[in-house]
Amino acid sequence: MTEPVCIGRGSAEYPPLLAELHDPPPQLYLRAGGDPALLRRPCVSVVGSRSCSPYGAQVARTTARELVAAGVVVVSGLARGIDGEAHRGALDGEGETVAVLGCGIDRDYPRSNAELARGIVRAGLVISEYPPGVEPAPWRFPARNRIVAGIALATVVVEARERSGALITADFALELGRDVFAVPGEVTSSLSAGTNDLLRQGAAPLLTTDDVLGVLGLDPVPSSPSRAKALSPAVGRVLPAIHDSPGSVDELARSAGLDSAAAAAALVELELEGLVVSADGIYRAVTPGRNQDGRAPA
Repeated sequence: MTEPVCIGRGSAEYPPLLAELHDPPPQLYLRAGGDPALLRRPCVSVVGSRSCSPYGAQVARTTARELVAAGVVVVSGLARGIDGEAHRGALDGEGETVAVLGCGIDRDYPRSNAELARGIVRAGLVISEYPPGVEPAPWRFPARNRIVAGIALATVVVEARERSGALITADFALELGRDVFAVPGEVTSSLSAGTNDLLRQGAAPLLTTDDVLGVLGLDPVPSSPSRAKALSPAVGRVLPAIHDSPGSVDELARSAGLDSAAAAAALVELELEGLVVSADGIYRAVTPGRNQDGRAPA
């Protein structure tokens, strides 16, 4: 790996918003190839659970894709789940994204996101407060979250359990007086416990990406036929059922705890979004990176 760039606190390239932390990192390391100017652009953090639901993954991707379409830089932590989906959504939208590591700048953690990190360097930044050689450690990730919140004007929490690290990011944002948004979730889902609690405490609900853009004083993303719509709550119950086991409308309705009419409406919505396909009355999920019949491309 090429020698990283180091930006010291007090330098012209150090992000001014980050300096507002009570303990800002004394320096930031940047993987070579990225543009430090991104750290001074309008940024929004999109964070959430590592073990996200398919619905949460879709919301994270859509939100990030629409944020970059409005000229916003998407910030997240390169973790599995919501973080990774947010980075992918920004790249899908041909925008810019910043990944903040909780380890040395030369480490890819988790290793499963190494290729994603390389894509981010080509279209954004990978940064860390830790120099090369520093191994991941559990305590480094909450510390990392203060940077995720610190360089952003607002933070969006898509899904979070009661003790999720994403809630630590939200706490840092609130301490800085920044806006925090939470995606409402099902009251019966543990993945929504943290986000729903944020809403109870006064966080703004994220219903569309325009909610964030309006607070930042940015123009809404123009509507277009290809712009992804916010999916209905029933989708959050049907999509996991399809991932567990493909089935008919009635079978999926029973698995999701819905009546057949609600399940059928949710399946139509998922088909329009390209998330499921049907053949001979059986619905199955479309996995990213696979063909419409579910097979990996040759």
